[in-house]
Amino acid sequence: MPSFSSVSSSTRACSASHRGRAASLAALVSLGVGLAGGVAPARATEPSAPSNEPAHVFEIGTDSFLLDGAFFQIRCGELHGPRVPREYWRHRLQMLKAMGMNAVCAYLFWNMHEPRPGEFEWSGQADVAEFCRIAQEEGLWVVLRPGPYACAEWEMGGLPWWLLKHDDIALRSRDPRFVEAARRWLLEVGRELGPLQVSRGGPILMVQVENEYGFYGKDPEYMGDLRTALLDAGFDVPLFACNPRQHLRDGYRDDLFPVVNFGTDPAGAFAALREILPTGPLMCGEFYPGWFDTWGAPHHKGNTERYLADLEHMLQVGASFSIYMAHGGTTFGFWTGADRPFKPDTSSYDYDAPISEAGWVTPKFERTRELMARFLLPGETLPPPPAPNPVISIAPVAATQFAPLFANLPAPVADVVPRNMEAYDQAFGCILYRTEIPAGPAAVLEAAAIHDVGQVFLDGVRVGFTDRRAQVFRVQLPERSKPAVLDILVEAMGRVNFGVEVHDRKGIHKPVTLAVGDEEPRELRDWSVFNLPLDAEMLGALDYAGAPASTPSSATVSNGPGFWRTTVAVDQPGDCFLDMRPWGKGFVWVNGHNLGRFWNIGPQQTMYVPGPWLKPGDNEIVVLDLLGPAEPVVAALELPILDELRPTLDFARGLRREVKLREDFGTPVHAASFAPGSDLQEITFSAPAKGRFFCLQALSAHDGGATSALAEITLLDVAGQPLSTMGWRVGYVDSEEREVEAGTAENAIDGQTANHWRTRLAADAPGHPHRLVLDMGRTREIGGMRYVPIQGAGEVKGRIKDYRVFVADDLILP
Repeated sequence: MPSFSSVSSSTRACSASHRGRAASLAALVSLGVGLAGGVAPARATEPSAPSNEPAHVFEIGTDSFLLDGAFFQIRCGELHGPRVPREYWRHRLQMLKAMGMNAVCAYLFWNMHEPRPGEFEWSGQADVAEFCRIAQEEGLWVVLRPGPYACAEWEMGGLPWWLLKHDDIALRSRDPRFVEAARRWLLEVGRELGPLQVSRGGPILMVQVENEYGFYGKDPEYMGDLRTALLDAGFDVPLFACNPRQHLRDGYRDDLFPVVNFGTDPAGAFAALREILPTGPLMCGEFYPGWFDTWGAPHHKGNTERYLADLEHMLQVGASFSIYMAHGGTTFGFWTGADRPFKPDTSSYDYDAPISEAGWVTPKFERTRELMARFLLPGETLPPPPAPNPVISIAPVAATQFAPLFANLPAPVADVVPRNMEAYDQAFGCILYRTEIPAGPAAVLEAAAIHDVGQVFLDGVRVGFTDRRAQVFRVQLPERSKPAVLDILVEAMGRVNFGVEVHDRKGIHKPVTLAVGDEEPRELRDWSVFNLPLDAEMLGALDYAGAPASTPSSATVSNGPGFWRTTVAVDQPGDCFLDMRPWGKGFVWVNGHNLGRFWNIGPQQTMYVPGPWLKPGDNEIVVLDLLGPAEPVVAALELPILDELRPTLDFARGLRREVKLREDFGTPVHAASFAPGSDLQEITFSAPAKGRFFCLQALSAHDGGATSALAEITLLDVAGQPLSTMGWRVGYVDSEEREVEAGTAENAIDGQTANHWRTRLAADAPGHPHRLVLDMGRTREIGGMRYVPIQGAGEVKGRIKDYRVFVADDLILP
């Protein structure tokens, strides 16, 4: 078997023989390694100081992991330190241990630790060394995932925004600009965390190289560059790579230990893993008990019965696993990402995980704990969960101070044409573009693209929105009797965190044009650009006045973008949930802590406030509402609201537009049958096809039923490379399930194989044929496609059998 780690005196890959399961379990207990995997060590005093505990030997054996020569099954739960208030790290790790885990899986988010090139941050919420030490004190091992790419529904997948200042950079590739920056990052990780490896008395058992690279590329040399960087950084524990079963061979190297990610069907996934790993322990790198939420879509709930059955299967066969997420927490600040093509994520990362967003025991926690209790080592017991943290409510308080955004602008930057946010050296927040347009008749304002939500104002009055979700970048402007000031206020909602779309630059993408009737559009030039980073410096300089009166004459002011401030009195601090239902869209700061984003369309309607971020007495709350509130009132509840959609409040009025289809789609460019099963299938068309619209028509299902379902469809260019979905949208779908499960058509092109598009399940739902039409925004040449069936063991309901493909410029009529 190849070596999966560097050679060291304390970590020897695949050198020990398996000693028998019963003997190994007994030996593990005799070593004092209980369910938690170790004894509580002394606390290190320096961030990069080695542990005072003796070194252990962790190895990859011929059929299991070995800890000090004894059988060891990694029972891991994913928990992200930045998504949990530092003051609660110990509580959440104790919850993890009480659920039956012996390890915690920890991502590092490069962009959080290196906010500017060469400037590293390891304090406060970024103090990952302290997180690892607390885990060790609580008897948990650590599986470290330093990237450089993470995904995790985190801004740009953890990649730093400043990489995008290079217009032509190729991220996650051997582009020297990326490799040099990634290498610098990984060397810094080694400096900070290398002393905390198990081989030096610390808790870190394994280190992941990249993350699900097979979803993105196939270059094993790129993976080798990162592996070398980690070895040079001083890591001597086993290095591993994870991928979904469909991409295990993409970028595969025999010197990186492979693990497989899945949400269901462990037997099938492990069978696929065995094709590249004939011997060695089986491990699931990400096992999904639920899923994340995106704005405007239903709140996700995992299938608990299936989750428990699959978890039990892994326990029975001795496979290792990491539950993603065991505790999701909250994506505070500006760190929320976006699913592709563009579905921005909610701040709540509850994930329907066994441990709730606020750290509470859930029924899924209790059933997981009960299951784990059946597979304890001899003599082991489960510790009780820690006591829940106190919860409070806050009575409604009016926000009486108001700072209009347009009255608090910084000095502008002059530019001939507007450029993206990164070109102005801005990372997050909003950006305002201003120019003057002449008097004239009604006209159409249009940009090449606006990322992500744009508000258009004439002389301070809002006249329309642009919306990246629906790919709407034009606004009708009214007639003007005199020259008018044109403002385009753009909110960056988190960079795409998955796929090639991570090259996601914010702000206006030129040109911006004005067109009257059938006249040729005229490009608008000479702009003033206002950077609005929404950082502490900007918030500290705001000029507040009394809140505007609710009168018709002041409606455009009170309903315009602005900051509302108030104080709330708290006797005894505790966790609570701000009720954001009276508000529109924006951010909230509590005593300077950025809680993240809110949006009245849901499904999230509350914002989690950790008790340690409150104080006895007066607490300052600042709300930036970019739309304007229905009523500027602040209140907090004792329970969250994570499942309330209000689509009538969405300025896009629904992303699925009514369209007229061509009556006859003509001759298909391809017609065939998909093979049964859940494996990826790649199809090459007999001849390349050109068109703006792609239609997959499902004619039948393998189960003989009336529904269709698929996990993912990827279109390929003539060279067989995936096409970027940037700017794409679902142009038409005849049916999608939105009530029984989140089976919306956008799931078909979001890059995630753990969710799916499914047609309606109701008895009166239409049967075959079913059509899904993708609008690619412009004419493209397509050479083929990759199809991933809906996942699951056996013959899953709706898995497509016979199908046809159509490609043309006029499947949807103007």
